[in-house]
Amino acid sequence: MLLYNKHKKNHTSKGNRILISVTVLGSAGPIRFVAYEGDLVASIIDTALKCYAREGRLPILGSDFNDFLLYCPVAGPEALRPWNTIGSLGARNFMLCRKPEEKKLGDGGDRRPNSTINGGRKGGGSWKTWINKSFSLKIPSH
Repeated sequence: MLLYNKHKKNHTSKGNRILISVTVLGSAGPIRFVAYEGDLVASIIDTALKCYAREGRLPILGSDFNDFLLYCPVAGPEALRPWNTIGSLGARNFMLCRKPEEKKLGDGGDRRPNSTINGGRKGGGSWKTWINKSFSLKIPSH
């Protein structure tokens, strides 16, 4: 009984365990795993990428957590900072997206996201734009 209590105290230093659900943009369904409330967002991204690769999901993402951003629909349209704790938001559902790649254009030295160059969708058809429009909560008048 004494060992059980000592073991329990060591785990409470990180906080309570929570079930995290991470939806990867472009994947079939969410990845679910248990994490501690005190875990950093960067470690959650790393764990999600490892689970994604272990399950053999497509499209293949890679393993560098620095190439990805984690979003929380409850917290707003901004990406979560990698050094924040995951339990500070009080949310359990997240979305994992690849960081937009920047590509240098011609002579002007202008840098723009790769998705808007040659064949990108017009009108900013990203999910982030959709979330921003959803938060605006405009009520049309008749």
